[in-house]
Amino acid sequence: MVSGQDDDNIPAASGSPDASLTQDDSFTATSHAGLTYPWGDAAPGAGETIRIAGGISWARIPMPGSLGHINSWLLDDADDGVAIVDTGICLTMCSDAWKALYAGALNGKRITRVIGTHLHPDHIGLAGWIAKKQGVKLWMTRGEMLTARAIVADSSETAPDEVLAQSRAAGWDEGAIEAQRSRGWNMFQRMIFTLPRSYVRIEDGDRLGFGVHQWRVVVGSGHSPEHACLWNEREGVLVSGDQVLPRISSNVSVNITEPDADPLGEWLASIDKLLATVPADVTVCPAHGEPFKGLHVRLMALRDEHRMRLYNLAEAAAKAPMRAVDSFPLLFNRPIGEHNQGLATGEALAHLKRLEVEGRVQRENRDGVWWFHGAA
Repeated sequence: MVSGQDDDNIPAASGSPDASLTQDDSFTATSHAGLTYPWGDAAPGAGETIRIAGGISWARIPMPGSLGHINSWLLDDADDGVAIVDTGICLTMCSDAWKALYAGALNGKRITRVIGTHLHPDHIGLAGWIAKKQGVKLWMTRGEMLTARAIVADSSETAPDEVLAQSRAAGWDEGAIEAQRSRGWNMFQRMIFTLPRSYVRIEDGDRLGFGVHQWRVVVGSGHSPEHACLWNEREGVLVSGDQVLPRISSNVSVNITEPDADPLGEWLASIDKLLATVPADVTVCPAHGEPFKGLHVRLMALRDEHRMRLYNLAEAAAKAPMRAVDSFPLLFNRPIGEHNQGLATGEALAHLKRLEVEGRVQRENRDGVWWFHGAA
């Protein structure tokens, strides 16, 4: 939310490489063996859409960073209308992509609503802008909307003391902590257009009517508090957002909002829920990458490979106490530097917290630094 923001006051560039809060495939790669891609490596161009199935089309919104894009899913609605699912960041390159769509594939179409799968800026950065210009409402789960509002409102020129204390506890050196302090605490505020004051709440299990189509809300957690996936049972399509991605693993982090949370436990439970709820043969429409088949194969790969990382961490901690920063080589496939240390730390703390909850490690506070060692 930018002070004095209006319809055309959208920044041209972003200062954060972590805007999506989603990792690339060299960060925590997981196997995508066994998946099939019905559209291959094809993707819609500027102003274009690709039809996926009855009731859904695919648009791609460019954005900066290693991912390079977010997929927006356009759901057929009543009276030749279109509902938009996920929007891109509050940047001109993203708003220009929407203007191209309005002049192209969406020309003559009526936008009926905007749906945010979850709170991260690449998903709702332009939700307020589209809702305002099109005169429609934003639909989200309560957990995502209220958390987004809280984070956007929590802005300061320097990083809060609680954040710096957590980084020190994770093992950051003083240089990294001072750099974090000077970067400030306003990433979300810079990348999200002013959110509407009111919204339409969606809940797990809701069946949303979009014209002749019904979309069931399936909520997951771990990557974000109350992430909404949308499942069209008749057409066999799942809009998965960041809850299930084909080639990359969603960031699952402990953060300062809930420093004692167990997000990896929630994420693993959400995998089990999706396995039990959604059929294996659906076409999965993710936020990043291409639509794919093989939902259950992918879910099991994500679960099993994170379980292997937990096993490796527990084995290492049993041999010698470690800080979160010491666990990086066991979790990640590339060196961790200043630009990705925040994401890596959150992910490491999530794994270590899961081991704590399972009783496999214990945490010891030594002068403000957390050391994790094997449980007695």
